[in-house]
Parts: sequence; structure tokens; C-alpha cells
Amino acid sequence: MKILIIEDEPSLNKSMVDYLTAEKYRGEAVGDYWTASEKIEFYQYDCIVLDLTLPGGSGFGVLQLLKNNNKTPGVIIISARNELDDKIKGLQLGADDYLTKPFHLPELNVRIAAILRRKNAQGFNTLFFEDIQLALEAKTVFVAGKEVCLTKKEYDLLVYFVINKNKVLSKNSIVEHLWGDDMDIADNYDFIYTHIKNIRKKLMQAGAGDYIRSVYAMGYKFSKA
Repeated sequence: MKILIIEDEPSLNKSMVDYLTAEKYRGEAVGDYWTASEKIEFYQYDCIVLDLTLPGGSGFGVLQLLKNNNKTPGVIIISARNELDDKIKGLQLGADDYLTKPFHLPELNVRIAAILRRKNAQGFNTLFFEDIQLALEAKTVFVAGKEVCLTKKEYDLLVYFVINKNKVLSKNSIVEHLWGDDMDIADNYDFIYTHIKNIRKKLMQAGAGDYIRSVYAMGYKFSKA
């Protein structure tokens, strides 16, 4: 996944690129409006992290440029200005999320993953992984043509795994995916293990392979090997 960071503060710019690169994204960074405009015109990005205050222009101008060029990457606005009017204007111009400075880099990572998950799921009625088929509109799961009955949370988690196949997902990102703004209500991660155990059991009983891997001290990965 290709990420463009548009931020004029060099230290923050570098720290975001370094962190996201370590998370297996392809990160590029620019620090002013005109360079950002050139990048957007000539290249495609999966997600853009966008500061509102830039030398030579504003983040709102970047959003308008994306709109004028019919480009629809995921966009997260980052700004020290925690003003409601700025948030509304940014969302109206096509931004997907708004993160107020200062913020923790793991939180940025979770927000990016959530946006990419939504973007990747759009336009696809069916997802496949090995012998597993997920019908997104009907919210049903099949293994080798046989329907598997999952709860809503189990289904949501399986879709999340398949969309992010072969990528390690932290427990925190799983909580954010399943609970959203209510993620703080969970005081431990025991329920994640319960959901995963149930998904694994139901899929294997239907004849699927065991694709959920536990990655020590990191989280889980959905992969063939």
C-alpha cells in the first residue's frame, strides 16, 4: 500500500514515514503544497496523510485538487487546529478522517488501516481466500460451497482478516475494527481469543484449512503458511 505524507514539520514527517515503512507501507513524504500537488497529479496513492497548514497553500486546496482530478485515495487530515468548522469542511471536501495533533503513531496506523479496509471492500461483492468465499452483500460465508454460520462479530473479523491477509494485525487494531468508538469498554483482549477460536473451529469443521496464525507479542495473521 502506497502512502503519501504531506506535512511541513520535518521531524514529524520523518517519524511518520519511518513508522509506516516499518509497518510495511510504502511511504513518501513532501513538505509543501506545490510538491504535494505535483505528486498527486502524476502518481496514485492508496492513502494520504494531510496537514492543513502548508507552505504555499493549504490542505483544503489539496483536497480540492484531488476532487478536481477525480482521484479518491483515503485521506486523513492531521492538524493542531481542533476546530469543528475545519473538520466539517475537510470531510465535505472528501477527507475520510481527522486526527488532532499531537497523536500517537499507532493510532495513525489504526486509522489508516480502517480507511484502507473500507476502500478495499468497496466495489467487490465477493472475497476469496483459498477454499473460503465471503459474499459481502449477503454477509454469508462458504467453504467449498458449504455455508458456514458465523455471528456478526465473527463475520466482521473474518472479513478483516481476509482483506488484510498475510499481514500481522495487532490486538488493538482488531478491537478498533470490532468495537469502533466503543473500544475502551473492553478491559482485556480475552474476547478476541474467543472469537478467533470460534471462527477457526467453524471453518475447519466445514473443511477449510487453519489459516489464523498467532504472532507472539504482536497479534494475529491470516495466511496459508
